[in-house]
Amino acid sequence: MKLIGNTVLITGGSTGIGFEIARQLVNLNNKVIICSRSIEKLEAAKRMIPSLHIFKCDISDKSECEKLFNWINNSFSECNILINNAAIVHKTNFQSDEQIISKAELEMQTNYFGPLRLTKLFLPFFEKKENASIIYITTGLVYAPKAVYPVYCSTKAALHSFIQTLRLQLKSANIKITEVLMPAVNTLFHDGNPPRIAISASKAVQEMIAGLIKDKMEIKVAGTKIIYLLSRVAPSFAFKKINEL
Repeated sequence: MKLIGNTVLITGGSTGIGFEIARQLVNLNNKVIICSRSIEKLEAAKRMIPSLHIFKCDISDKSECEKLFNWINNSFSECNILINNAAIVHKTNFQSDEQIISKAELEMQTNYFGPLRLTKLFLPFFEKKENASIIYITTGLVYAPKAVYPVYCSTKAALHSFIQTLRLQLKSANIKITEVLMPAVNTLFHDGNPPRIAISASKAVQEMIAGLIKDKMEIKVAGTKIIYLLSRVAPSFAFKKINEL
């Protein structure tokens, strides 16, 4: 995959892994557009990287996804890469949390239906583009879920399944479908208390980019490779170890 001279849209690109992806892609001479729910965070990101283009969008909302696509179509018709990175998580207990269903609905709309909506909108847009690609950021927790994230893990597992089937359906198309499975990364996802095994966002994205350049369809970053292997040979052990971290 050519990672120079593209026009890239990154959802959830104002902070964390998304912002680091934006930073590294800008350094590789790509035009980068980021969106997120918070205009304040988008403006802060642009102050740090002035060449970024920003757009406020909550991908859990169907109409906002359509507005985002229409803006890209009108303002950046050369856009050829979509990175579905935006996600939310609730660390909670399913039984005791009185708001769990509304939280679950929001997580499913953001983490699963949001990427699906954008994929449906962008597929025909990308059909005749050179070096067209849709990239999904998921997690090693699709192989061994962590109990404190009862809904987040299931949304990512659903997305992982969708990606596999979409790739097969598009095998004759001119659009690459790539999944990047992240390990624990030291970002705001962990509310200031990352597990000891967490790696830096910079390292995670460097490995992601190396995998993209090699045209890998599934990029298992860092410790995700170990989770994957353990889940295949000793799934109960993998589940136990993930939940002990």
